[in-house]
Amino acid sequence: MAVTDTLRGMYHLFADRKPGNLEVRPPKARKTALWTDQGEPLVSKVHVLNGVKEGVAKSLELLGGLDRLIRPGDQVLVKPNFNSPDAFPGSTDLEFLRAVLELLMDAGAALTVGESAGGLWRPTRNTATKLGALDLLSEMGVDFVPFDAGETEWLEVPTEGEYLHRVAVPRVAYDADRLVYLPCMKTHRYARFALSLKLSVGFVHPGQRLALHMKNLEEKVTEINLIWQPDLIIMDGRKAFVSGGPEQGELVEPGIIMASGDMVAMDLEALKILQSYPAKNRLAGDPVELPQIAAALKHGLATANGAYKVVE
Repeated sequence: MAVTDTLRGMYHLFADRKPGNLEVRPPKARKTALWTDQGEPLVSKVHVLNGVKEGVAKSLELLGGLDRLIRPGDQVLVKPNFNSPDAFPGSTDLEFLRAVLELLMDAGAALTVGESAGGLWRPTRNTATKLGALDLLSEMGVDFVPFDAGETEWLEVPTEGEYLHRVAVPRVAYDADRLVYLPCMKTHRYARFALSLKLSVGFVHPGQRLALHMKNLEEKVTEINLIWQPDLIIMDGRKAFVSGGPEQGELVEPGIIMASGDMVAMDLEALKILQSYPAKNRLAGDPVELPQIAAALKHGLATANGAYKVVE
């Protein structure tokens, strides 16, 4: 990272402040997975052999398709992982992002991509430019909204959580008809793992991000998701970090793309994959006892209390 980028990132990390007197909105209606079998959410798992777009399409086909999710003209906010300018799985792979956006466009969605980089890598436009994401989105005609101070409108939403009480979030995400999350598969040096539950941190106003890390980070990560839940999660597990993270770590190649409408089911299945590799991390034990998952179950964020079915 260049010295000027480092200094600018440090400024944003410590100086970004949440604005006062924000409009307060209630948490959105609690969602359960659209794709289920006998009440249990489905997690599709595809071993990618014939290209990224084919893998993504197959993962959606196994769930039951996009017909239940997208109506022509729906405003769909897609949330990738552009936390830092590091290569996949440190950040969302652009070929994967293109494949998802094309499939959503084909279904009739009106798309916006929104994201906020981590403190040391803000402003987000800088990180997205380095990754090549802005060029891709411009080519595809898709709007990009950086969730940075001064870049978008903000609302405040009470979480009704135990450790996190109010969160400032982008109006464009709150008002979207549908939310699609695109997490990578990786461990995280502070939060143990960064999967679909952790992806929600990118919605939080930069002025609140540093405080998340002061205490009970893992529980706070989960409680962000009490304000809303995604309609669809598509996880790119072709590569993964099994130690370190979120930007760099010990790299493995599971060669998998997964999709689900349930964050807890998705993260539980991804954790099983990460745990299958011998590595120095903090993922040992029953995944349901890890703090992010335990908090999600406590707050009722799982469609069937953590039960799910894998379709391959």
